[in-house]
Amino acid sequence: MLETIRTRRSIRKFKNQDVPDNLIDQILKAGTWAPYGRNQIWRFAVIKDRELKSDIAKLTVYSRIIENAPVIIPVFFDRRMTYHNIKDAQTMGACIQNMLLAIHCLGLAAVWIGEILKNKKAVQKLCGAPQSFELSAVIALGYGKEIGIIENRLGLDTVVFLRV
Repeated sequence: MLETIRTRRSIRKFKNQDVPDNLIDQILKAGTWAPYGRNQIWRFAVIKDRELKSDIAKLTVYSRIIENAPVIIPVFFDRRMTYHNIKDAQTMGACIQNMLLAIHCLGLAAVWIGEILKNKKAVQKLCGAPQSFELSAVIALGYGKEIGIIENRLGLDTVVFLRV
């Protein structure tokens, strides 16, 4: 598990190869196993349709990534089920991280796109999501065309400020 965490990277270029639905289902299931406070607030849209991906791509500066990814998964949370803003944000971050780790474990590649949140209402509308659904991110995924570079991280002596 630690090797998976250490080697996962954001990949922005994908091969023109379909991702089987059974792998997508495994990714979605991994997201649903994230820790949560009171409610499982996550909701997903799975989009392979070129036209819909193109429409969503127009809403971000990362349009090429979305257009060229075989699959995008807009990740929403249902505001009707939330109870604490910070805890809900943590839940959604854990959900997305679980999905990214599952993607990596399955031999696929992905990138978490948050910049599109500036147009979250438009994404919601294009996906036909209920009014209570709010966008957390869009995950673009597929078989990677590139290999991510493993960069150095700050050492524990820098990030740990107290150990008693």
